[in-house]
Amino acid sequence: MPEIIIPGPEGRLEARYQKGKDQRSPICLVLHPHPRQGGTMNNKIVYNIYHAFKNMGLATLRFNFRGVGKSQGSYDNGVGELTDAAAALDWLQNENPTAQNTWIAGFSFGSWLALQLLMRRPEIAGFIAVSPPANLYDFSFLAPCPASGLIIQGTDDKIVEAEQVSELADKLNKQKNLKIVYKKLIGADHFFKNELDDIQDVITKYLRKSI
Repeated sequence: MPEIIIPGPEGRLEARYQKGKDQRSPICLVLHPHPRQGGTMNNKIVYNIYHAFKNMGLATLRFNFRGVGKSQGSYDNGVGELTDAAAALDWLQNENPTAQNTWIAGFSFGSWLALQLLMRRPEIAGFIAVSPPANLYDFSFLAPCPASGLIIQGTDDKIVEAEQVSELADKLNKQKNLKIVYKKLIGADHFFKNELDDIQDVITKYLRKSI
């Protein structure tokens, strides 16, 4: 899992990349939580999401947003970070031109950006959103949501309120031709301290049915 540097809108972006099992393997981009709250690509939840996709044979990329780690630039309130994500997806697609489909995943702030990128890139076939911050950010842009996906939420999360995430999942599931699987991890807080293996297991089981 070598460190790589990819070109971003504000300069280099520090990343980790794992090739897929073959040239047609799907690809996945994983986005980390809020840079101002210590979020990096090495966050334990991001790491576990990354490995769930990698272990399923997908070509998988995670990276540091601008101003985090060795990535150049400075925090831009989600606007610049979304362009970073788009640039990272461009790089991943260029590395895998015959990939059969594209996935996006993120944790907390990263899931908010992942779902925004989903709306802008019609080639994205599915998503994984862990603790999407429905009480902190507006998700009304998902109208309609263009792809089915998995939402994971801890019931004891004090940062992202489980009730509002449930409402988001219910709202999305009412849209036509869409299937949102909503998985609650009982007793888990925002950082899933004791449920990291559970996150990998939930994602792996979902991907086995969805890829």
